[in-house]
Amino acid sequence: MAARGCQRSGVLGSSESGLLTPPVGGAPRAVAAAVMYPPPLPPSPHRDFISVTLSLGESYDNSKGWRRRSCWRKWKQLSRLQRNVLLLLGAFLIICGLLSYMNTADHWKALNDRSSEKQKLRADVSGLKPAHPPVLPAPQTAGAAQGSPETPAQLERQMCQCLLSSVTGAWLAEAPDGEWASGFWSKVAVVGVLTQGLKEQNPLGQEAEMPRKHFRRGPPSLQIRAPDKGGKDWIRDGTEEARGHQEGRLQRTVISWRGAMIEPEQGTEAPSRRADSPSKHPAPEAKTQQASAPLNKRQKAVVDAFLHAWKGYRKYAWGHDELRPVSRSFVEWFGLGLTLVDALDTMWILGLTKEFEEARKWVSQKLQFQKDVDVNLFESTIRILGGLLSTYHLTGDSLFLEKAKDFGNRLLPAFRTPSKIPFSYVNIGTGSAHPPRWTSDSTVAEVTSIQLEFRELSRLTGDMHFQDAVQEVTQRVHSLSGKKDGLVPMFINTHSGHFTHLGVYTLGARADSYYEYLLKQWIQGGKKEPQLLEDYVEAIEGVKRHLLRHSEPSKLTFIGELAHGRFSAKMDHLVCFLPGTLALGAHHGLPAEHMDLAKTLMETCYQMNRQMQTGLSPEIAHFNVVAQDGHQDVEVKPADRHNLLRPETVESLFYLHRCTGDSKYQDWGWEILQSFNTYTRVPTGGYSSINNVQDPKRPEPRDKMESFFLGETLKYLYLLFSDDTNLLSLDTYVFNTEAHPLPIWTST
Repeated sequence: MAARGCQRSGVLGSSESGLLTPPVGGAPRAVAAAVMYPPPLPPSPHRDFISVTLSLGESYDNSKGWRRRSCWRKWKQLSRLQRNVLLLLGAFLIICGLLSYMNTADHWKALNDRSSEKQKLRADVSGLKPAHPPVLPAPQTAGAAQGSPETPAQLERQMCQCLLSSVTGAWLAEAPDGEWASGFWSKVAVVGVLTQGLKEQNPLGQEAEMPRKHFRRGPPSLQIRAPDKGGKDWIRDGTEEARGHQEGRLQRTVISWRGAMIEPEQGTEAPSRRADSPSKHPAPEAKTQQASAPLNKRQKAVVDAFLHAWKGYRKYAWGHDELRPVSRSFVEWFGLGLTLVDALDTMWILGLTKEFEEARKWVSQKLQFQKDVDVNLFESTIRILGGLLSTYHLTGDSLFLEKAKDFGNRLLPAFRTPSKIPFSYVNIGTGSAHPPRWTSDSTVAEVTSIQLEFRELSRLTGDMHFQDAVQEVTQRVHSLSGKKDGLVPMFINTHSGHFTHLGVYTLGARADSYYEYLLKQWIQGGKKEPQLLEDYVEAIEGVKRHLLRHSEPSKLTFIGELAHGRFSAKMDHLVCFLPGTLALGAHHGLPAEHMDLAKTLMETCYQMNRQMQTGLSPEIAHFNVVAQDGHQDVEVKPADRHNLLRPETVESLFYLHRCTGDSKYQDWGWEILQSFNTYTRVPTGGYSSINNVQDPKRPEPRDKMESFFLGETLKYLYLLFSDDTNLLSLDTYVFNTEAHPLPIWTST
C-alpha cells in the first residue's frame, strides 16, 4: 500500500512539473498530457426563459372567452374531491335561492291581497255595526275634546300626515337596508288605501255634530235584548240594504255577512254559508238600562287600583308590552302594546273615558302588525284579537274590527301544517310559522282555546277561513284516541295530528282552557252544537272519576294530576278557573251537581289564598291527603311559591256570585284585592308579581306586571263587586279565557 502510494505520487509530480516547466525537446509529451487531462470549462452563464404562445388571429384581450378557457383550466387542475365539494355547495345555494324567492313571492302576494281586502273592507264597513250598541258614548277626537274646532281640510291633512309618518317611520326603524325601497312604496300604497277608506267611510265636513255630554265614571249602560217578533230584510244582488224608515228615527243600515245580520239594535246570529238566501230576522225589543247605579266603595277601590297600574304603564312602558314597575322600565314580548290592547275593554267598562281615548289614539296611529316578529298563536289570539273584538262590540268603533281582521289574517299561516293542527308560533310579518324550539308539538290548550275569537271574527267579516281553520282543529281533537273518559293529554303533534306524551292528564297548564272552551263554544253558538256539550260533560265526569280528591285535615276538595296511572296531589292555581266554568254551565242548564262541585272547589281556591301569610295564592299548591299533626291542607314548595297576579280565583268568584247571589264571594274577593294592594303595589305606579307568598316581610317583587292583571284580574273584581247582574249579563255575553266579552249568537 505504501509503495503504491509513492509510485502514484511520483507520477503526479512528474506530470505537474512537465506542465509547469516543460523541458527542451519534451513538447510532444506536454501535448499528450494536455489531451489526456483537458482544463475545466468555465461555468455557463445563467439564462431566464420566457414562454410565448403565438396563435394566428388571436390575442389576449381579457374577453369572456379567454376567461372561460382560463377558468376551465383551473377547474381541471382541481382534484375530484374539490370539484364535488364545489358542485354540492353550488347546488345548495341554488336551492336556498329558490326557497327564498318562493317565500318572498308568497309574502308580497299576501301583502297585495291584504291591501285589496283592506280596501274592500273599508268600502263596506261603513254600514257595519256591532252586535250590541256601545255601552258608553263613542270617543271624541282630540280636537273636539279640547274644544278647538278644526276645518275638514285640516283634519284630513292631519290624518294623512299621521298615517304617513307612523307607517314610514316604523318601517325606517325596522326594515333592513336591502328591503327599504320596496317596503317603503308598499307602505305608501297602504297609506293611500287607508286615507281613501277614511274619506269613503266618513267624508270630512259632513259629520253631524253630536251634543256634548258629561261622563262620570261608573258602570256602563248596556243594551239588553230580547227576541222580537217582526222585522224584514231585503237582498239585492247579493248585498242587503236597509230601506225602511221608522218614525222619529234615522234610516238604519243593515249588512249581511253571509247570513250574519248585524244591526244597531239587533241580536247576534250564527254565521251561515248561505249568503244569497234571504232570511227574516226578528227585530229585537231593546230594553235599555236607563241610569247606572253609583259606584260602591269596592268598585271605586278597583278603579283606583287600575289607575295606579295605568299610571306606571303610561309613564314607563307606554306602547310596550308589559311594565317593569320596580325598575321603571318595560319588557317586550311581541312588541304590540300588549298591556294597552288587553286593557281596552276594561277601561271602557270602568268608565275611564279619558284613558280609553288616549289608548284608542295609540291603536289608531301606532299599532302596526306589519313587522318581522314571532308571536305565540294562543297568547296573541286571546289577548290581542280577543281584546280588539271585545272593544269593537262594546264601543261600535270599526277601527277595532279592522285591526282585528288584519291581525287574524296574519295568524292564519300557523294552520298550514300537514295535520291542520296549528304551529305554536307564527311570524306576522313574513307569514312563516314554526313549533317551539324545544319540541315539534303544540299544547292541546293552545290549539283548542282560540275558537271563540276566530269564530266571532268569521261571523263579523263573513270570511269563513277563520272559522274553518279552528273548526277543523275541534273536529280533529274530538275524534282522536288517547283520551281517558274525556280527559286529554297535554301535547299534540302538528305533523301527525295525534296526541303525544300519552298517559298524563291535568287541568293545569297546557290543558286547562280546552275544557273551558268546550262549554263556552256551545254557549257562544246558541247551544246548537251538541258535540261540544257532550265532550264537556264527559270530561267533567272524567275529572270526578280520576282527578278529584279530598285533603286533610279540612277535607278540601281539590283537582290533582294523573301520570301513567299514578295520582299526584298537585294543583296549579290555573285550575281555579274550573269552579267558575262549572257555575256557568249550571247557569245555562247543566246538572245541579255541577254547581255543587263548583262551590266546594271555590272554597278550596279561596283557602289556597287564605292559608298563605300574604293572603295570595302560590302558583302551585300541594295537598296533604294523609292526616299529619302540625300540617295544613295546603303546602307549597320553594320553587312554586310565587304569585303572578293571576285572575283565576277572582274569575270564579265572579261567576259564583252572579249565579248564586251569595255576598261571601264578594267578601273573599275584597280580601284578595287588599292583599294585592298590600304586597304587590309599587308606589311609583304599577303592581308587581312576587316571589314568596309565604313571607309578608319580604315578598320579593319580581319586577313585572303581566298584561292580564289589567285585562282580567281587575275587570273580574270590578264585575264581582257590582250588584247589577245586567252588567255584561251571562245570558248576553261569553267571556274568552282572557276575560274579553264576546256576544252570544242568537237564533235566526
